Amino acid sequence: MARIFITGSSDGLGLRSAKALTKRGHDVYLHARNSQRAEDARAACPDAKDVFVADLTSTEETKALAAKLNQTGPWDTIIQNAGVMYGVGKGKEGIPALFAINTVAPYILTCLVDPPPKRYIFIGSALHYGGDSSLRNLQQSGYSDSKLHDIMLALWFARRLANKGVLSNVLNPGWVPTKLSGWGATNDMGAAIDNYVLLAEGKGVADGVTGKYWYHSRYGSPGKSGRETGYQTAADDEARQNQLIEALEKVSGVQPP
Repeated sequence: MARIFITGSSDGLGLRSAKALTKRGHDVYLHARNSQRAEDARAACPDAKDVFVADLTSTEETKALAAKLNQTGPWDTIIQNAGVMYGVGKGKEGIPALFAINTVAPYILTCLVDPPPKRYIFIGSALHYGGDSSLRNLQQSGYSDSKLHDIMLALWFARRLANKGVLSNVLNPGWVPTKLSGWGATNDMGAAIDNYVLLAEGKGVADGVTGKYWYHSRYGSPGKSGRETGYQTAADDEARQNQLIEALEKVSGVQPP
């Protein structure tokens, strides 16, 4: 039995994966951005242990969430699932919402949760191929940019936390029918949830594997043919990864571990 925390789990893939994991006997903790959505999440997944509330557009609330995780840890798996396709407005500290939720929040949580979990899972997308690897104008990032950032973060933390025995991977769920992707999406929802479960449990083909990009429970390679199974070679560039980390440290005020 594992202790698992999933950001952005009041609906969509986060909620579906939470339900699948509780059915397998795991202690799953949910996250919602406000109290109303937390109530909805409790009703939708009554077997979850608790729901933590934090608005990830705010760096201060994200830091407070990390503190809560430290109080209630240690954790086996943290899934950085929260994400928005289109950011609306800015958070309390003036950071654009999409950039704050999709890029800054997973950086802050991964830096501040101590001790770190055994496994981190970041969420990728084939749309990252449209992301700007120059990392210019970070705060004006769109969804494609943010998914490229998430891949870079996962790979950077895989290297950074390796000496602590922490595994860090990217999960591409594919174009599945959710509120974020649209209900006309045609990829296999069941295969996406199986991938969440596989990486959350860290068993089978995922046992001991870190720094990989997963789709349908298999990992691909940079530049590999196939938009879903491969990823931009630029994401593997350690200099670009370091550039992203330095920028996020300045924006958030949080030093990397």
